[in-house]
Amino acid sequence: MSPSVDQFPQDPAPLYDRVERYILGKIQSGEWGTGHRLPSEPELSRMLGISRMTINRAMRELARRNMIDRIPGVGTFVAAAKPASAVVEIQNIADHIRSRGEVHSMRVIDLCSMVPSQEVSVGMGRPRKAKLYRVLIVHLANNVPVQLEDRYVLPSFAPSFLAQDFSKITPTAYLFSIAPPTESDHLIEAIGAKKVWCRHLAIEVGEPCLVVTRRTWVGDTITSYMTFVHPGSRYSLSGRTRSGGQQ
Repeated sequence: MSPSVDQFPQDPAPLYDRVERYILGKIQSGEWGTGHRLPSEPELSRMLGISRMTINRAMRELARRNMIDRIPGVGTFVAAAKPASAVVEIQNIADHIRSRGEVHSMRVIDLCSMVPSQEVSVGMGRPRKAKLYRVLIVHLANNVPVQLEDRYVLPSFAPSFLAQDFSKITPTAYLFSIAPPTESDHLIEAIGAKKVWCRHLAIEVGEPCLVVTRRTWVGDTITSYMTFVHPGSRYSLSGRTRSGGQQ
């Protein structure tokens, strides 16, 4: 079946970004469910009137975020929303800072209920207009910003989330007290600092950052979706894998 173009975003964002959001919209609406075979790049290029190079970039980005599976010689399919095996065990940032003999502190930037971006909604398997709880926090070591945490939480999992004082307890510690995660997955990238990050982390635009996108499950439910941004000059990521699961 050929894709309809009536819902293709018409805002000023880059074309590849609009293609990504168009495909995410098809997935979110259920029109393209898990395992659905997407139109080929030439088909999308023809139907949307956009260059194949732009289509290819959008598809690569979606595959990188595990939204679609690209099988050479077979096709491209909507990926199942299930956790991949984690390659590292990520330590609570507060514990990591204290283990180095430094003082951990937090600065809460935002704590609210909101409709998230389409990427977050799809990543958590939530309806497009469903609200999630969100907290945006800067973690500091000896008063120097070392991590920006942007976390979305399923309200039914943590009904009292917005009432917490996250200048005193980390979101990780609070959510763990409700129920430890049974599974998680991670995407780890090196990205130049975006302008929106810089004012919170006191860094220059383009400075190398380590960015970790993580989802956690309790049972079969995705309870949290978060992005951690670390200035490369101030933070390193380490961990180890263990048989029998990971936390």
